[in-house]
Amino acid sequence: MARTRSFRELVQKQVAADKSFAEALLREGIEVLLAGDVETGKIILRDYIKATVGFEKLGKATGTQPKSLIRMFGPRGNPQAKNLFSVLGYLQKRAGLHLQVTRG
Repeated sequence: MARTRSFRELVQKQVAADKSFAEALLREGIEVLLAGDVETGKIILRDYIKATVGFEKLGKATGTQPKSLIRMFGPRGNPQAKNLFSVLGYLQKRAGLHLQVTRG
């Protein structure tokens, strides 16, 4: 029987291979957070981070310990706004995106 990959592994591979998919995933993670679904937003962003920058490099860029970032985006994580916005700002900059909230 062939071994199947987990959905997360598949998503991470797709992010690494397709820039437009990666941008869409980042946008979705942020939009879900803004809509109030913090748990789903953290899951999406965790997958995005793992597939792109990684927690080590993200930690260096934001001045936050990688283990703290892993916990922050984990199932029981409760990120402070300061840390969350620092991460989101870096991820947008790194992706070359400028996301903004509009009325709609």
